[in-house]
Order: sequence, then structure tokens, then C-alpha cells
Amino acid sequence: MPAPDLPAGGAEWRYPNRATPPGSSLYYAVRFAPRELRDALAALAGWRHQVRAILDEVSDSGVARLKLDWWREEIQRTLAGAPRHPLSHVLASTLASDVDGGALPAAPFLAMADDVEQVLRRRRPADAAAMRAADTRDLGALFELLARAHGERDESVIAAARRSGGWCGGVRRLRDAGLLLRHDRTVLPTDAITAAGLGHEALASPEHRHQLPALLAPQAAMLAREAPTTAASALPRALRIQQRIHAALLQELRRSELAVVDQRIGLTPLRKFWIALRANERA
Repeated sequence: MPAPDLPAGGAEWRYPNRATPPGSSLYYAVRFAPRELRDALAALAGWRHQVRAILDEVSDSGVARLKLDWWREEIQRTLAGAPRHPLSHVLASTLASDVDGGALPAAPFLAMADDVEQVLRRRRPADAAAMRAADTRDLGALFELLARAHGERDESVIAAARRSGGWCGGVRRLRDAGLLLRHDRTVLPTDAITAAGLGHEALASPEHRHQLPALLAPQAAMLAREAPTTAASALPRALRIQQRIHAALLQELRRSELAVVDQRIGLTPLRKFWIALRANERA
């Protein structure tokens, strides 16, 4: 079926887009998804990209919350068939062409927006459980939408997708810890920092930043222990690829002894490609 006409700017949200750029883990995950789903999956990732971008692009917290509220209203308009933003038109077309005839729920979109609001309001997770909940609200919600876009309706698989996304979000938080710390974002739950006799601001100071790898080590060990396996084989291939790429990333971070204070450790695009290719061949 030919792609529908889109308003100016809409085509840029098809695959690959700014949320699924070549070389990224999402790029390879979507690349090995069914061809007819690629634009839909990229648009869903684009929605998360847009709400997360508010954190970096808007310095006034009041304006940022207004912009976030606009996106909350926009997803409701989109689900009702009246989108305004070019990205939303791509999302609307994917909703209209859902193979199962069902609409994606608003709740995961709103969960991603809620997580951004928590960051804007400087509400930091108190403990490991709260940190996992935050990661599940964010990347876990996106993974749920990606699974549903594949036509998945089994609630046990949807729950596994959310857990997988939350776990991947935890690995990303380790990867980006140095950058997050410099931007006054949460890298560790409050109780872990307090136990070290520090506060969030003190940890970010030149005097204490060197302690970050040691403080991250228990988080990395916990993620290694809690790597999702239950129902993983039932997840859509795109999510299995994401999970395997993040598992390899976690290994790389631990091998580097979490030396993320002043650098961002990642996998090369070629390595991500081979991980995705192997996952595709096994499927």
C-alpha cells in the first residue's frame, strides 16, 4: 500500500528519523523489523524523542511544562484522529493501519511524559525500586508501544516488554552517568548517594566526581543479575535485538570498570549490526 501523503515535515519522521539515526541501537532494531512496521516503530520512538528533548532544549521549567502539556494533549488529539504535529500525522497513519484494528493506548505515551515531568521538577528516585519504576515509565513504556505496534495483545508479553525496556533504560543510565551528572540529572537513587555521605550536588562536584564508578558498581551488578529472560523469546524481534545490544553494552561498561565520568562508553555501529544480525538469524 503506498504511503499516505503527509504535511510538510512529516516525511522526516519516517524510518530512519532523528530518534532512529543510522548507527543507533534503535536503528538496527527497527531495520530488522517487518518492513511494513518500520515507519510506525520509528514514529513511536520519535514521540519519546520529542518529549525527552524538552529537557535539553527548554531552559525555563515553566515553559518546559507547558510544552510537555502540549504533547500530552497532542497524543490525545492524535488518538482521536485530529493530529497537528507532522510527527503525529505519521503516528495517526500507523494507528489507522493497525493490522489488528486496535488503537494503541494513551497510557504509555503519558507515562513517558510523566517521567519527563519528574525530571523537570527535580523529583529524584529515593531507592532502587523507584529508579526501576522511573526507567519503566520511560523506556519501558516505549517498549510496550513497540510490542503493541507488532500486534501483540498478550498481557504477559506486554509486561515482559515493559520490564525489558526498563532494564535497558537502567543500562543507558549507567552509560550516560557522567553526562547526566553534569546536567544535574539523576544517576543514582538518593539512598545510595546518602549512604556514601554525599548529596546529588556534592557528587557532581570536582572533589567527589571520581567516586562515581564505585557508586555505580552495585547498580551495574544488580542489572547483570536482573537481566530479563522470562518471556524474552516471545518478544518481537526488534525488542529482542534491543535487549541483546544493551546486554553487550552492560558487559562493556563493566569491563571498563564504569569509567564514565568524563567519557561515554558505547558499542560501535558494526558491533550493534552483528548483534542484530545474529538475533535475526536465530529467529
